[in-house]
Amino acid sequence: MTSTLVLKSSILGEYSQSNQLIDAALEGKHNIIERDLAANPIPVLDAKVATALRGSADDLSPELLEILELSNSLIEELKAADQIVLAAPMYNFMIPTQLKNWFDIIARAGVTFTYTEQGPKGLIENKKVVVVTTRGGMHKDSDRDSIKGYLTTMLGFIGLTDVEFVYAEALAMGDEPAQSSREQALAQLTALI
Repeated sequence: MTSTLVLKSSILGEYSQSNQLIDAALEGKHNIIERDLAANPIPVLDAKVATALRGSADDLSPELLEILELSNSLIEELKAADQIVLAAPMYNFMIPTQLKNWFDIIARAGVTFTYTEQGPKGLIENKKVVVVTTRGGMHKDSDRDSIKGYLTTMLGFIGLTDVEFVYAEALAMGDEPAQSSREQALAQLTALI
């Protein structure tokens, strides 16, 4: 049975368009691990977090050890999943801070990627990723869509290259275009997972 890791990052909780789409697509499915990064935030990358991620468990204070253990737990969760469904609503032309924090704490040299003579190589492989990105306006295939480039790069950096994007756009441009976009996104998402 396929296991699915769902990463939600919307600050809007039950009112979130990305959360609603994912919940509808996964209704009735089993073996799902859901992590709401807004409801249960990950620490922001700062000097303390960076020290914890580069340290040895034997040399860290209890506070820093807790950060390292969180990172290890999140990485094991990622490794255990067969597929990842990632909610990436567009906030000011980028992913939410909550999702960026998740990437910052799981991107670890020697653990999720390594450096080689040919450049970096991701160590998390053979997993399908479906990104659900929601936006009030229409930005797909324009220079304003920085989310696709960033996520493709970041996911590829840790080895995840089988990535599909599901767009729900025009969500603030009137009821009819919003409903049509949601329906198309839900159909595409359901087919992919």
